[in-house]
Amino acid sequence: MIVVRPSAERGRSKLDWLDSRFTFSFADYHDPAHVHFRALRVINEDVVAPASGFPPHGHRDMEIVTYVLEGELAHHDDMGNGSTIRPGDVQRMSAGTGVVHSEMNPSESRPVHLLQIWILPEAKDTEPEYEQKSFSAADRRGRLCLVAARSGRDGAVTIHQDVDLYATLLAPGKSVALDLRPKRHAWVQVARGEVTLNGKKLGQGDGAALSEERRVELEGVKDAEALVFDLA
Repeated sequence: MIVVRPSAERGRSKLDWLDSRFTFSFADYHDPAHVHFRALRVINEDVVAPASGFPPHGHRDMEIVTYVLEGELAHHDDMGNGSTIRPGDVQRMSAGTGVVHSEMNPSESRPVHLLQIWILPEAKDTEPEYEQKSFSAADRRGRLCLVAARSGRDGAVTIHQDVDLYATLLAPGKSVALDLRPKRHAWVQVARGEVTLNGKKLGQGDGAALSEERRVELEGVKDAEALVFDLA
């Protein structure tokens, strides 16, 4: 079974410095039909204006993954980490017992376009952690590149949940596939471009939940970037 979450049906918040679209319920947007999918709690697509951003704020008991599509995002937290996240980078923050961080667009002229992903952790009140790794376009082009996993295998960042997260770049006509083990589920999020998912057409911003499917098959229709979550 495949259930499509069309981009246009997502929640939206628009401020003078931030334009956000919410796949699942978030902040003042609440949709009881779209609160989470398995352990996947949040997929927010954010566009942050130049020289703006999220001031220091706190999180706890959440696995937070940041994936930048365009521009740069400057991160600082009370664990002493400071970094700049660029396209191809995957940042993971395990909030655990609590962490305070800020996320700012350091550019004076360009917006930053990103996906922020929250995953419910396996256990609460763990020690906060931070990790960031880069995955080149070549790593992701025409293949499913594992960028986050519970075991941190194959160079992925480590998340504390039974989830494998893959990223792919697909040219028109190029395809990738993921076999799903019994009782596994999947979520596909199209970050850019257009694909077919098991024959169904998905455009930019569209998502899809897969249950009782044996295989995830993606083919590029227009140059595309997509994320695939393999979930318990």
